[in-house]
Amino acid sequence: MSALPSYVGPLERAWYYGFRILCGLIFIFLIAPILIIVPLSFNAEPYFTFTPEMLSLDPEAFSMRWYLDVLTNGMSDPGAPFSAAWLADSWSNGQWIHSMKNSFLIAISATVIATTLGTIAALGLSRPEMPYGDWIMGLLISPMIVPLIISAAGMYFFYSYVGLASTYLGVILGHAALGTPFVIITVTATLAGFDHSLTRAAANLGAKPSTTFFRVIMPLTLPGVISGALFAFITSFDEVVLVIFLSSFEQRTIPRQMWSGIREQISPTILAVATILVVMSILLLTVVELLRRRSERLRGISPS
Repeated sequence: MSALPSYVGPLERAWYYGFRILCGLIFIFLIAPILIIVPLSFNAEPYFTFTPEMLSLDPEAFSMRWYLDVLTNGMSDPGAPFSAAWLADSWSNGQWIHSMKNSFLIAISATVIATTLGTIAALGLSRPEMPYGDWIMGLLISPMIVPLIISAAGMYFFYSYVGLASTYLGVILGHAALGTPFVIITVTATLAGFDHSLTRAAANLGAKPSTTFFRVIMPLTLPGVISGALFAFITSFDEVVLVIFLSSFEQRTIPRQMWSGIREQISPTILAVATILVVMSILLLTVVELLRRRSERLRGISPS
């Protein structure tokens, strides 16, 4: 951050530092409720509050028991010695492990579908000869605008009619519908600075449309595609309303398991899982930011 010029007056100097302090306070206000769950997840007692021992930094007040409970909850013999059989028991019977497997299966499958459909739609919408492009764009990104509970209720009635309710395919398709708008927006933004003379040059040199797509268009738009895919993955991984409507116990995901845990059995295990999800989200958003900067460099824009 550059220093203020010497000619800056008192009011400008006050605004300069005051604005940054205000932004810092807003950031703390937004991020504090998320970060506060991290130390609470190490509470040795089954409480959702800081105990006096934790506030005094007593080592005995901190424990990894709730992270271990993520593995052992639901096991047939959680007290058995750690072994391959113990891991197999956790993998097969652990409730949180079952939810994690479902979350990754559904999120990855929905991301693949959303990325494929969203990229194709963005390529079509980016062409100047596309008729009614603005109207089609508004229709395709409507899942981001319509209240989620309305979309979930509509999907429930439709999927129940066609036999997809309470199935993995139904949940995956529902999550893909929610993730596709993010892919369309990010890929469309990437294509806004795309030089279409490159595709015309490839066609003049005799390249087939498929060759032009994979050798010219895809490498330049790949950062936007990956960014959209990451947003679609995060949207699917964190979704709970749609899962409540469309899933049964077999399709229960981590957010659905957390929702059930809050209503049925209050346990700090929820805080441990939430901490893991926060770390995952930070890592994914870091990847998105790195890809954004790479995209700017590829387009000759100095990273902001």
